[in-house]
Amino acid sequence: MLRVGVLGCAAFARRRMLPAMKAHPLVQVAAVASRDAAKAAETARRFDCRPVVGYEALLADDTVQAVYVPLPAALHVPWVEAALAAGKHVLAEKPLTTDPARTRALFAQARARGLVLRENVIFVHHSRHAAVRRLVEEGAIGELRTLHATFTIPQLPDDDIRYRPELGGGSLHDVGIYPVRAAVHLLREELEVRGAVLEHRAGRRVDTAGAALLRSRGGVMAHLAFGMEHAYRSRYELTGSTGRILVDRAFTPPADYAPQIVIESSSGTRTCSLPPEDQIASALSAFVSAVESGSPAPEDCLAQADLLAQIHRVAGREG
Repeated sequence: MLRVGVLGCAAFARRRMLPAMKAHPLVQVAAVASRDAAKAAETARRFDCRPVVGYEALLADDTVQAVYVPLPAALHVPWVEAALAAGKHVLAEKPLTTDPARTRALFAQARARGLVLRENVIFVHHSRHAAVRRLVEEGAIGELRTLHATFTIPQLPDDDIRYRPELGGGSLHDVGIYPVRAAVHLLREELEVRGAVLEHRAGRRVDTAGAALLRSRGGVMAHLAFGMEHAYRSRYELTGSTGRILVDRAFTPPADYAPQIVIESSSGTRTCSLPPEDQIASALSAFVSAVESGSPAPEDCLAQADLLAQIHRVAGREG
């Protein structure tokens, strides 16, 4: 079993990741660290692990083999660097950083130390998306023409860290990362940003919504939309020369949700139903496998980082 320590008691860690780690047969939650002793003790009690006061103390524990970093994006670089320097494998929440150069530097440090570093983009580990790629490759919708991907979530509490620019907040890196990664994951070609916009609602210090137009080297267009003060929407659609594929609840399906893939063509509509799958468990299994094999970091993470930076740059130029 991989002995994992957790740096911080973030809400997402306590709500989703720690329960999944506790249930995973190949992962043992060894310790959870917080600067708040009471919070560390309460979280550790819930997940049957050791409370640690201070992140440095957890990194100094030689029995911890890997760390999960659910801290705000702006804190990822120093703590991922510290974890790698301490000889720990790292699973860090997305985005790994908000700067492609820093993302590359962290992967280089991990590679130089023979350690595994992964960004926790969970949805790509759900088998439904591999099934969609197979359908496209088999010609189910003819020659691929466009991708439309959308991820929007309801308004957050005003004190949420995702409204704080100094912590790396904003819709692009929090929710825009999903349709961007979907384009990278599904199109499998080099992409360039042809247009982008980021919107700032009155009173907000970060972007709260945005859209981007991407084009692949082969001429496929990707239309992406995202926002964090909207009705919930999580889907993508692939349109080809003879049909289209629709995937709803694409990015954050519950573990008990039985996913479907809808294929429309001139011959009619058919639905492929798949069994429920816990994509967080699948993501953890992928991380454990990477640690066991020492496999290199996937290029998709770097392509995603480059596109996010391009969208930010193009939106700033056009805004």
